[in-house]
Amino acid sequence: MTTTAGPTSDTPITSSGLDRYFAISERSSTIRREIRGGVVTFFAMAYIVVLNPLIIGTATDADGHVLGIPQVAAVTALVAAVMTVLMGVAGRYPFAIATGLGLNAFLAVGVASQMSWPDAMGLVACEGMIITLLVLTGFRNAVVAAIPAQLKTSIGVGIGLFIALIGLVDAGIVRRVPDAAGTVVPVQLGTGTLRGWPVTVFVVGLLVMAALMALRVKGAILIGIVVNAVLAVIVEAVVHAGPAVDPTGRVNPTGWQLNVPRLPDSLTGTPDLSLLGHLSLFGGFARIGVLAAALIVFTIMLSDFFDTMGTVVAVAAEGNLLDERGELPGMRQVLLVDSVAAAAGGVASTSSNTTYVESAAGVGDGARTGLASVVTGLLFVVAMFLTPLVAVVPSEAAAPALVVVGCLLFAQVKKLDLDDFSLAIPAFLTIVVMPFTYSITDGVGVGVVSYVVLRAVTGRAREIHPVLWVVTAAFVAYFAIEPLKSLLGVS
Repeated sequence: MTTTAGPTSDTPITSSGLDRYFAISERSSTIRREIRGGVVTFFAMAYIVVLNPLIIGTATDADGHVLGIPQVAAVTALVAAVMTVLMGVAGRYPFAIATGLGLNAFLAVGVASQMSWPDAMGLVACEGMIITLLVLTGFRNAVVAAIPAQLKTSIGVGIGLFIALIGLVDAGIVRRVPDAAGTVVPVQLGTGTLRGWPVTVFVVGLLVMAALMALRVKGAILIGIVVNAVLAVIVEAVVHAGPAVDPTGRVNPTGWQLNVPRLPDSLTGTPDLSLLGHLSLFGGFARIGVLAAALIVFTIMLSDFFDTMGTVVAVAAEGNLLDERGELPGMRQVLLVDSVAAAAGGVASTSSNTTYVESAAGVGDGARTGLASVVTGLLFVVAMFLTPLVAVVPSEAAAPALVVVGCLLFAQVKKLDLDDFSLAIPAFLTIVVMPFTYSITDGVGVGVVSYVVLRAVTGRAREIHPVLWVVTAAFVAYFAIEPLKSLLGVS
C-alpha cells in the first residue's frame, strides 16, 4: 500500500475507495483540493439562488399568476443540489449544474406571457426529454466529437472572454448605457466613470485575488471571495450604499448590483417546495398551438444543447481533462446528467438547468474530479435552509473570480492556428460573438456556420464531418427563427 502524505500536504492521496471511484490521484489531485474547488464553484454560482427568483419568481404569466420568490429560491437550490451531486457521482467531473441564465429570462418574458407557468414549464420538461433521447441515441455525443479542434479551442477562449464580461457586468464595471440606441457605444465604463463603494470592493477584490494567483497561493480564488465578502459587509455597515434598485424601483447607480451584503436577521429558513411537479406537460401545445410551441421547444433545446457543449469542453480543457483527440472521456454520462437536469428544471418550475461555466472557478482552483461537484451540490442543500446567509455574499465579491478564471480560459488562444484564414475567421467569430451577444450558443453557431461555409468554398468540403452539416442546418434555422415564424404565420 502506498504511504499517505501528511495532513498538511497537498500531494496526491492514497489509493482509497474514494480515490479510485473519483480517480483523484489519477488526475493528480487531492481530497482537500477537490473540497476547496467545490466550495469555490459554489460561491461563484450561488448568486443563482437569489437571481433566478427575481427573474421568474416575479414574472406574471398569461393568467396573471406568479411563482413567488421564496418558492423559486427553494426549488432552484434543490435542483442545483440534486443534479450537481448526480453529475459528480455519475459524470465524475467537476461540473456544477443550476438554472440557466438567459433561458430563464426568455421563459419569463417570451413564453410565460403567452401561457400559464405550468404550461411553460411543461415545454421545458419536453425539451429536456428530447435532449435526453438525443444523448441515449448517441447523437449529442456525435455532435461534440464532430466539432473540429480549432473550434473547440476557440469556444474555450470565447467563454473566457464571456465569463470575464459576466464578472465585469455583475460588478458594475461594465454597464449598459441608458438609451443605448442613441449613443455611439451600447456599453460604458461604470456610470461613465468608476464610482461607488461596491465598485471599489470589486476592484480591491480583483487585485487581491490576482496577487494571490500570481504568488501561486493555494486556494487563491476561495480566499479572495471570502476576503471580499467580509470587506463588502464592513463597507456596507459603514457607508450604507444600499441596492442598485430599491423595492420602489428607484435607481441608485452607486448601489450593490444584486444583493446587499448585510448580516441577516436570521440565518435559516424553511424551504417551500410547493412548486415541485407544478407543470402541464402538453398544456403549452394546447394553449398556443403545436407549431408555435414546437418552435419554442426547438429554441430552448438548441441553446441548451450548445451551451453545455461549449461549457464542458472549455472547462475540461482548462483542467487538462481532454484526451489527445481533444475529447472528454466519459462525455456521454456528463451529457446525460445535463439533459436530465434540463427536464428536472421543468418538473421543479425553475426553468431549464444546465452545466455552469462558473465551474471553471473551481477547476481554476484545482478541482479535477466529481468529488468537487458533490461538495458543491451539498452546499446547495445547505443553501436551501440558509438562503439569508447566501445572500450576504454580493455579486461584487464573487465577480473577481469570474474575471480571473476568464484569464485562465483565454490562455488557450495560444493553441489556435491563425495562419489559415478559413480556420482563423471561424475562430475569431466564435471568440468575439460570445461576449458581444452575451450568448455561448450564438458564438458556437456563428463559428460552426462560418467554418462549414469557408471550408466548402475553399474546396475542403470533404474535411467537414457529416454531422456538422446537420448542425449547420439547425443553426441556420435557429438564427432565422423569426423570419421562419413570419413565413409560417406563427406569432
